[in-house]
Amino acid sequence: MNLILLYLLLLKATATSFSGLTSMPVVYHDFVENRHVLTERQLNAAVTAGRTAPGPNGLYVVSVGYFIAGIPGACVGCLAVITPAFLIIPMLRYLGARASQPAVRSAIQCVMLAASGLVVSATVPLARDALTSPLAVGIAVGSFLFLVLTKKDTIWVVLGSAAAGLAGKLL
Repeated sequence: MNLILLYLLLLKATATSFSGLTSMPVVYHDFVENRHVLTERQLNAAVTAGRTAPGPNGLYVVSVGYFIAGIPGACVGCLAVITPAFLIIPMLRYLGARASQPAVRSAIQCVMLAASGLVVSATVPLARDALTSPLAVGIAVGSFLFLVLTKKDTIWVVLGSAAAGLAGKLL
């Protein structure tokens, strides 16, 4: 895949999202469904790598670039992740005075709701690929309940899931 096209597609995904994983539906649509240069398993691996590394959730885009075009693709993914940060300052200067207007606030809320719906729509196919055994489903449900019902750090979910996975392999 052409590196410029890869950059533009990843930039579209990162620039149109409010937080890291809200770009996933765009990435899924562009690279898995339309262009077939990334598999669901590779996208799962990229999200996992991005979530386990320290830093923002959107770093999985760097792994997506790597899976598609190797090290140059990872560099392009990194550029796509940092470009919106450089563009936000002029946008905030322009929108800063208008942010308190009801129309602007309503538009932002609508975009956030739409992004939530897109995340759910992209998560379902990825979950079908990842949740292939009762153990995996149990780990997912247990992790969800742990995060919802407690105020513990996510590192405990990672460690608990790893222990449950290892125990499942040993038994």
